[in-house]
Amino acid sequence: MRSAVVVADTGAPADVHGVHGAAGVTQWVCLARRAGLTGAWEAVEWARVPAGGVSGEHLHTRTREVYVLLAGHGEITLDGRPYPVGAGDAVLTAVGTRHGLRNLGAGALEWLVIELPAADDPAPVGSTVIRELRRTGPVDPSAVIGGPLRLLRLARLAPGERAGHAADGVEHTLFVTAGGGRAATGAVRLPLRPGTALTLPLGTTAKLAAGPAGLEYVHAELEVATAGASASDVSASGASETSEVVAAGGGPR
Repeated sequence: MRSAVVVADTGAPADVHGVHGAAGVTQWVCLARRAGLTGAWEAVEWARVPAGGVSGEHLHTRTREVYVLLAGHGEITLDGRPYPVGAGDAVLTAVGTRHGLRNLGAGALEWLVIELPAADDPAPVGSTVIRELRRTGPVDPSAVIGGPLRLLRLARLAPGERAGHAADGVEHTLFVTAGGGRAATGAVRLPLRPGTALTLPLGTTAKLAAGPAGLEYVHAELEVATAGASASDVSASGASETSEVVAAGGGPR
């Protein structure tokens, strides 16, 4: 089988002015988008605002959205109600929710964005903030915001530890937050470092090996086919497919 994985990083962000009507500059990178993926993704993105920066308040009428806070601390508003947020927290925003994010720290505020199109699935419960995703453990975002995103977690591998992910009935996106290591997909070997994103379209696999400092990464899993969807963890031994690597693209929308 020949397949492609999507690799991107945050090394060369674009400067975007006036995001959602707010003054100031947001640094932004598109890490993956729905072109080339089978599942109902809109985009996977990374954003950063400096001290005092704001991502303007806006109403979600077309998409549902997940934030994972990566660095700094600030305040998210959900339908006018403020919530403190910091690195390691996650925010689940349902369709019909108005939200905005403000940096209250002395340094930059960084976050990962997973955006999904709205669909005619059962009405979501609402929007919420999940504290300390590292300690909370895996969560099912669909229980709050609806949609096919079934798993969100901060995964941690000890030095030298290995793990595998197979896109069998699901697609995955992985974003390295700390440590380092390498990924193997078919015959391709990729270095992993903070800011690296790896998205696995249907039919692909990736095997991760942590380096001397261990490896931590955000892991999100999106169900593609409800019948026969499988778990993400697979053996780190042997794979027969040939893989190619493609870079993520696109511009701010």
